[in-house]
Amino acid sequence: EVQLVESGGGLVQAGGSLRLSCAASGFTFDGSGIGWFRQAPGKEREGVSYISTSHGSTYYADSVKGRFTISSDNAKNTVYLQMNSLKPEDTAVYYCAATWLYDYDAQWSEIYEYDYWGKGTQVTVSS
Repeated sequence: EVQLVESGGGLVQAGGSLRLSCAASGFTFDGSGIGWFRQAPGKEREGVSYISTSHGSTYYADSVKGRFTISSDNAKNTVYLQMNSLKPEDTAVYYCAATWLYDYDAQWSEIYEYDYWGKGTQVTVSS
């Protein structure tokens, strides 16, 4: 059974940091692409960041560049999202998802490209 389990969310003040984890199981992790998405109340789900577990390429939404860092520990089948300098507008439910884009990493933010999704973890940033 494929599982993606997010953890690490919580309540933090503006300017603070959180590290989200996405633990994957039930599929061959190495070679997959893992994306982080978020959805705020009343808004569409949007891509935040992506990493290719095979060649390590990474992508970020413009809104988080320079503040968020994605990384992968293939030995643990886990992807991390380090979030620094958090802002109230980062408040959302954060989801991780798995895909196999191969040479089409540029499509990373397209929701329809993802085959498996986690249930999400809430991040709340207070002002």
